[in-house]
Amino acid sequence: MPEEPADDGGWVTNPEDRVAQPGPCNIAQEDRFLTQDKFVLRYAYTEPVVIRGASDNKLFQTLTRRATLLDGFGYMTVRLSSANSYSYLKQDTTLQHYCNNQLHPQSLSTLGNETFYFFGDNSRDEWENLLEMYNKPPFTLHGHFPALSFGIAGPGSGVPFHFHGPGFAETLWGRKRWFMYPPEIKPNFHPNRTTLQWLMEDYPKLKDDLNLSECTLAPGEIIYFPDKWWHATLNIDSSVFISTFLSP
Repeated sequence: MPEEPADDGGWVTNPEDRVAQPGPCNIAQEDRFLTQDKFVLRYAYTEPVVIRGASDNKLFQTLTRRATLLDGFGYMTVRLSSANSYSYLKQDTTLQHYCNNQLHPQSLSTLGNETFYFFGDNSRDEWENLLEMYNKPPFTLHGHFPALSFGIAGPGSGVPFHFHGPGFAETLWGRKRWFMYPPEIKPNFHPNRTTLQWLMEDYPKLKDDLNLSECTLAPGEIIYFPDKWWHATLNIDSSVFISTFLSP
């Protein structure tokens, strides 16, 4: 179970704001010795996997310390998305304003479609100087090409269950819980309620469900989700993260 990081990169989390805690991990775990062949044969099309030490992103982590990131990118416009399953509502602000005024803990009384945070909807051109410093996971799917998505979120935030194409996600600062179901098993959730609400209200009744896969990522760890697997995320701490989506 990932312990509280000794270095938070300036993305401070007050202990009283850390409502969610790390949970168990029943997802397969691999290390830097995982080969491309084994990745394709065992995981790529059939099950998620957590990989530790797959790529070295210490430099990228340094570049995403709060003070460094705001100094270089604070003026930029970022698009915030609603934290519900479809993320159809958007708000634009500057990164500086978002980090100083909107990067707050998730309230249990606020619905997902009323919660906005920065994830997944950023301009590749504007972030290119930063994203080109990221070392993507060294695994590929035949006929698929990677697209990077960067995000920052407060403790308790997250996206309810949803699905899309395959990809990887790495936590750079903070810890993040992941919950998954295979494509043929639709999880029990409300698309406009937050993952934190689901954790507090529904998870206690579902935690022994054999179809539920879950794990908590610590900084530097990567999770892979296959095509159309249901997944929900929950940031335990103030978190910085990056996803590598694989598309044909």
